[in-house]
Amino acid sequence: MTDQTPDIIYTKVDEAPELASASLLPIIARFARAAGVSVGTRDISLAGRILAAFADQLPADQRQSDDLAALGELVKTADANVIKLPNISASVPQLQAAIKELQGQGYAIPDYPENPKTDAEKDARAKYDAIKGSAVNPVLREGNSDRRAAKAVKAYAQANPHRMGEWTKDSKTRVAAMSGGDFRSNETSVTLKDAATARIVHVAEDGTETVLKDAVSYPAGTVVDATFMSAAALSDFLAAEIEQTKKDGVLFSLHMKATMMKVSDPIIFGHAVKAYLAPVFDEFGDRLAALGVNPNSGLGDLMARIAGEADIKAAIDACMAARPPMYMVDSDRGITNLHVPSDVIVDASMPALIRAGGKGWGPDGKEHDAVCVIPDNSYAPVYDETIKYFKETGKLDPATCGTVQNIGLMAQKAEEYGSHPTTFEMAAKGTVRMILEDGTVIHEHAVEAGDIWRSAYARKAPIEDWVNLAIDRQRAEGCEAVFWLDETRAHDAELIAYVRPILEARGVADKFAIMAPREATRKALETIRAGKNHIAITGNVLRDYLTDLFPILELATSAKMLSIVKLMQGGGLFETGAGGSAPKHVQQLQGENHLRWDSLGEFCALGESFKFLAETKNNAAARILGEAVEAATQGVLDDNRSPGRKVGEPDNRDSHYWFARYWAEALAAQDEDAKLAAEFAPIAKALAEHEAQILAELHAGRGTAVDLGGYYHADPAKVAAVMRPSATMNAIFA
Repeated sequence: MTDQTPDIIYTKVDEAPELASASLLPIIARFARAAGVSVGTRDISLAGRILAAFADQLPADQRQSDDLAALGELVKTADANVIKLPNISASVPQLQAAIKELQGQGYAIPDYPENPKTDAEKDARAKYDAIKGSAVNPVLREGNSDRRAAKAVKAYAQANPHRMGEWTKDSKTRVAAMSGGDFRSNETSVTLKDAATARIVHVAEDGTETVLKDAVSYPAGTVVDATFMSAAALSDFLAAEIEQTKKDGVLFSLHMKATMMKVSDPIIFGHAVKAYLAPVFDEFGDRLAALGVNPNSGLGDLMARIAGEADIKAAIDACMAARPPMYMVDSDRGITNLHVPSDVIVDASMPALIRAGGKGWGPDGKEHDAVCVIPDNSYAPVYDETIKYFKETGKLDPATCGTVQNIGLMAQKAEEYGSHPTTFEMAAKGTVRMILEDGTVIHEHAVEAGDIWRSAYARKAPIEDWVNLAIDRQRAEGCEAVFWLDETRAHDAELIAYVRPILEARGVADKFAIMAPREATRKALETIRAGKNHIAITGNVLRDYLTDLFPILELATSAKMLSIVKLMQGGGLFETGAGGSAPKHVQQLQGENHLRWDSLGEFCALGESFKFLAETKNNAAARILGEAVEAATQGVLDDNRSPGRKVGEPDNRDSHYWFARYWAEALAAQDEDAKLAAEFAPIAKALAEHEAQILAELHAGRGTAVDLGGYYHADPAKVAAVMRPSATMNAIFA
């Protein structure tokens, strides 16, 4: 990493978006140069973060700077202008695979210690644990979220509506959530009047006190929550739902967020694995433990560890035959819902199932109704109400529906997504207390061994910024705006105590409603079915869930959203939409040299980044570049230049050619800046004149396997050869 901060930072990430960057970024850099704008990269990829964590153990030529930490500081300044692409939120299996690949490339980094004993192993485990899960977004999100469909994208979706599955009133698909003993029912919440430091202690029945976390500091006005999930209640719930699903004759499915909720949700996932295979764990529990089986790692890891254990394998086969069929990740390859904790992510899996008319893929390769198990009842009602609504009213029409925008509270690790350091699996029965330095106990819960206890918080400044951002967005849109807050939930009641006075002080209380998530879900669906718009003002988790749910219903994807993070210190973070990093897209490229990743999210973020730069740096040429990006994006949509799914169709690289051409043509045609017009007129002409040759070069080798030199840590030269195969186009942008 260089000492000088570029005007625009484009993040180096993982999988499909990083492969697309190899094609798109050289184009961006060439256009930006014309406006005196520097564009640089910072590495926040999984491999990059691993190497940075162990830089002190590597030779100088292999060391990686800690770019994530540097960006974490930059986003706290007014100079930040960061385009953030999706990165891997690593599960343990993904982390282990990345470690193995790096070791194979000659990087002497330690293995992931599953049961660390020595100080060196404990140190390595701590470093790896800081990398796994959603370790990037909480560091960079020093502002609240403004997500919505760009007008051009929404207009295209209405003119070219995607297919929606049919909903019927007799659908057996339903959501199953715990009725008690979960995080929702056990939650307590307080707002701290003064700045405070707390410690979290566990007091066993015999009086033994264990400090779980010491010196947790909060500024004045922080909303601090605590709650727990009962392991016994969870086990009973899972067992009952497995039996009920069998009676219903539908698929069993579990929908979690094991990436973002990297401590609690893998444990819950492990409970589901044990519940589904209960007879096997009852009979072979000791042997499975001796084999190193950890149900939290999933069925895939379990099956690998019992290879050669014929009797255990037979027992698993018999158990699965007696259980309800499982929702499948990949029925052709036998990859089940319970194979890997990170394979089925609730905010992606539930919208896909709902869009499909409540159908999921079964082991037979066919679609079936499904029971959707979402154990915690905090946010499950959103999906439950959505399914009930569509059963009553039928599918949504993308050609006529309005849109749901989102203003999300996420700054400074707000709410559950910041709870990783204060989440614990209880080792023994007892009481957990959260105690301030003056001895005040602000939270207290009686727990059993195996219960999952956690604390989360939301600070005053981000909450106030969130409410004011919502007011600004509602004024700009003039449409229905609802705070999705439940006054009967402890945490939400504390937020409402902030929201109402701010709305009243600014004279806009009549412009907003406050509704519990279930009621707000139905309100939003009714509104967009009528062709009108709705602004959902939510906490951090619902921000994540809704900015997948509604875009997938409206646009067929969440990767095309305009996602702006207005950093609290005046900088800008421009996220390229949701949708993850698309590992299946990488597999298709490796096997068929076809990358179906759609860079529309990058285009939208790029335009906003240039316009933000123009405003903050008084750079008129950057504004013109940004406006031309919007024209180019419109051209890609209008002329249907987005990637196709199948080999032989245009792919990501073709779309970049057309984007670059439309961008150059827009700049050549504008009359505000003669210098820019003169510079890009010959580029536009060359791209048009050499269209056939460029497209032929881009398509050479399609349908054949390609070597990227790695998956998590690919060879840049090999990636460039695959992603920039047109010598003619490369020469134009040299």
